[in-house]
Amino acid sequence: MTDRAGRRRARRIAIGTAVVLALAGMNGPWLYRFGTEKYHQYKINQPEYKAANGKWEIVEFPEEYRQNTIHAALLRTGKVLLVAGSGNNQDNFDAKRYDTRIWDPVKKTIKKVPTPNDLFCTGHTQLANGNLLIAGGTKRYEKLKGDVKKAGGLMLVQNENPDKPITLPAGTKFTGKENGKTFVSKDPVLVPRAEKNFDPETGEFLGNTPGVGRIYVEAQKEGATYETGTQDNYRVHGLTGDDARNTYGIAEKLALDKKDFQGIRDAYEFDPVAEKYIKVDPMKEARWYPTLTTLSDGKILSVSGLDDIGQLVPGKNEIYDPETKEWEYTDKERQFPTYPALFLMQNGKIFYSGSNAGYGPDDVGREPGVWDVETNKFKKIPGLSDPDLMETSGTVLLPPAQDEKYMVIGGGGVGESPRSSEKTRIVDLKADDPTFVDGPSLDKGTRYPQASVLPNDEVLISGGSEDYRGRSDSNILEARIYDTEKNELRRVADPLVGRNYHSGSILLPDGRVMFFGSDSLFADKANTKPGEFEQRIEIYTPPYLYGDEEQPDLAGGPQTIKRGGSGTFTSQDAASVKKVRLIRPSATTHVTDVDQRSIALDFTTDGDQITVTVPKNKNLVQSGWYMLFVTDGDGTPSKAQWVQVP
Repeated sequence: MTDRAGRRRARRIAIGTAVVLALAGMNGPWLYRFGTEKYHQYKINQPEYKAANGKWEIVEFPEEYRQNTIHAALLRTGKVLLVAGSGNNQDNFDAKRYDTRIWDPVKKTIKKVPTPNDLFCTGHTQLANGNLLIAGGTKRYEKLKGDVKKAGGLMLVQNENPDKPITLPAGTKFTGKENGKTFVSKDPVLVPRAEKNFDPETGEFLGNTPGVGRIYVEAQKEGATYETGTQDNYRVHGLTGDDARNTYGIAEKLALDKKDFQGIRDAYEFDPVAEKYIKVDPMKEARWYPTLTTLSDGKILSVSGLDDIGQLVPGKNEIYDPETKEWEYTDKERQFPTYPALFLMQNGKIFYSGSNAGYGPDDVGREPGVWDVETNKFKKIPGLSDPDLMETSGTVLLPPAQDEKYMVIGGGGVGESPRSSEKTRIVDLKADDPTFVDGPSLDKGTRYPQASVLPNDEVLISGGSEDYRGRSDSNILEARIYDTEKNELRRVADPLVGRNYHSGSILLPDGRVMFFGSDSLFADKANTKPGEFEQRIEIYTPPYLYGDEEQPDLAGGPQTIKRGGSGTFTSQDAASVKKVRLIRPSATTHVTDVDQRSIALDFTTDGDQITVTVPKNKNLVQSGWYMLFVTDGDGTPSKAQWVQVP
């Protein structure tokens, strides 16, 4: 009996061992991955690893507070404004569900804010009073070919009467004189009076130049039979007498082809204290994908965008006066692709890096250069080694801003091109003849790179994708820090979340960096499943916050320092301070953040007192609120003090 029981026990053990070995064989790859992942998590959480590479953490909001964040801006309260509008979701647009959130990264609270219009793909910039100017957005979503049921397109309405303008209401009908087809306007249009022309020397009348209005029209009925293929003049219904003789339409092809997004004129200031939108004077032009840039006098330049009929705004740029809260056209025209990267230089001119978000002709307004807005002169800057890969590239003003060196990062081909660039390019605008030179290369071709200036004069570069909108599972889970002194990139901890289109990053007042958004076209490598918008926020804590020493403390001091003026702060670590930086808070979208800049301040120390002096140049130090950081000899920054330059 005993021998029999022993044999049964041995048999059970043998069978059990065989089963375990079989399961191990079947699941070996899984067991290996499980073990590897466990080790990876162990490794990245070691103090020495974090001190060298930093650490990433995901922040997930409660479900009712999640949104498709398209735009983000750091407010002077230390909170972050997260704007979705309709969030690239036509169901939201059709239902007029427009979202905005305010997130407090310190208290970890989030709040919904009523959103007055679809601020999806708007433009924004920080104002001197701490408000955020927001202008433009979405009037109509694009319709792809096949979804367009009624032929339509651009109608140019001409007015030959020099004595009065004429307004045509929405629903005005236009009938072709040759094709006999009738189209209907979707909106009202104001057509200016004609301009009388005279010979400047003799005073002889030379004739009139018709006033022109632009309007989107579509056929009365569905179907391809209403398409047109050639230019025609159109009679305007409802007009009589002189108005009928002087007013007519001209249209080229009116077809069932793809219809682009349309923009809006609406503009708002967001008040960070009241935490609400305040409506201001609308822009002269409707704009979708515009760039807003601060000028030398503190006014705001609005450039580019798709207008209210889905056409690229034809070089009509305008300026917002924060005092009157009104817009006026500039008297010169210059055309750029949408979301052009435009930066105010120390001489008051505008630097265009060539970075842009895409819409627009591939041969107009894409070359980088220096633009004098007053004279409209534009001096091109040579040296780009891959000038046809600037779309979806990122541009950052390298710290300190006084050096006036810019880095252009990655980018891709025009439109939905799969091509992307692994290059960085650097230009020194203080050189006698500024020329782009290649900087250190990225590991992969990178569209949509996110870049944030750090208080220690380094730049964090992360994310992006190799292909258009992350196509073919091409998100890049890599991050690098650029050393401005050594002109070197070093790999740091990998992000946990892929980021491509509709993503961005913002430096926070505690020295960490937040990342938002990502809008992949597909969810799989084979490009068969539609992508989902990435709603999670991710925080990167740089290596300098994992060192042996604590952050230098910084307290007290004035809340306002004039240009050329000084202010004294208290720091128990004053003797160890090596750098003082004034950093303008970000307002970012579509790889475009023309606000961020890090300005070096002169300083002196006396015991626990540190006195800082703000430079006098108003183009270097634009009026507004800034984060003031001090950094010790180990490169560890303090938490920021908020300071206003009036």
